[in-house]
Amino acid sequence: MASVLPQLDGSVFLMDGGLETALVFLEGVELPCFAAFPLLLDPVGRRKLEGYFEPFISTALKHRIGFVLDTPTWRSNTDWGAKLGYSAEQLADVNRKATLFAMDIKGKFATSTTPIVVNGVIGPRGDGYRVDTKMTAEEACAYHSPQIETFRDAGVEMVSAITMNYVEEAAGIAMAAQANDIPAVISFTVETDGKLASGDTLGAAIETVDRVTRAAPAYYMVNCAHPTHFDGVLSSGAGWTGRVRGLRANASRQSHAELDAATELDAGNPQELGQQYRELRRRLPRLSILGGCCGTDHRHISAICDACVSVS
Repeated sequence: MASVLPQLDGSVFLMDGGLETALVFLEGVELPCFAAFPLLLDPVGRRKLEGYFEPFISTALKHRIGFVLDTPTWRSNTDWGAKLGYSAEQLADVNRKATLFAMDIKGKFATSTTPIVVNGVIGPRGDGYRVDTKMTAEEACAYHSPQIETFRDAGVEMVSAITMNYVEEAAGIAMAAQANDIPAVISFTVETDGKLASGDTLGAAIETVDRVTRAAPAYYMVNCAHPTHFDGVLSSGAGWTGRVRGLRANASRQSHAELDAATELDAGNPQELGQQYRELRRRLPRLSILGGCCGTDHRHISAICDACVSVS
């Protein structure tokens, strides 16, 4: 199952940057609840999303490397959808439309040297920065299964759980994906001390999910944190670090609490971020799926690509 994912061959694959922060702060788009999926439902919104993704894919085409293309569905699960007035049936339609949107982009841009993998994005049930009411792994499996089943039926090639901040939800998503025979990636977010908001270490979180799911995830990622928050943890040399293949860092060194309260975008330094990725890749040869999170845009991904694509 996971073996069919082309990015597992170790070559560099790019991802996009911080979709929501780019739309809000750079494009002036209003996103209630930080949800981008409603843009799929009208032609103007779809064009806005297309325009957002195209520079990232152009960078991948320029460097003749692959691209993992996310659906804009980080908020399209039951609880967040309900806050925005969407029923279960409407959310299923959104997730199908999101998949078709990504497949259309893949059909337009994919080449033999730039394969594009359509990735169904799953966000946390609660707040990505705080641990709200915890689910058990079994509860998380049941909660996230409808979205995963819709993605599977619509034709995504993989799913990714993004901004996971406690173990049980991540494990439940991995279990649901496994039950639906679709490759899954788990991306944890950490605080400035390199630990999850739940207090778990990154290593313990990865080892626990692997243990309870029999290593179901195709690989792991870290997202929504600056490299200075976790580089020491990832560079520890521990065995679990080999399971981390992807990185989507924030542009800013600020904490989650500071970012949550920010009224202006902190875009950091794209070239510095690129060099930080390069150094992490030097220490972690399996780290080859590279994108950005809050505050990053195509400038950051281009700098990351320039710094990393030739690293062996």
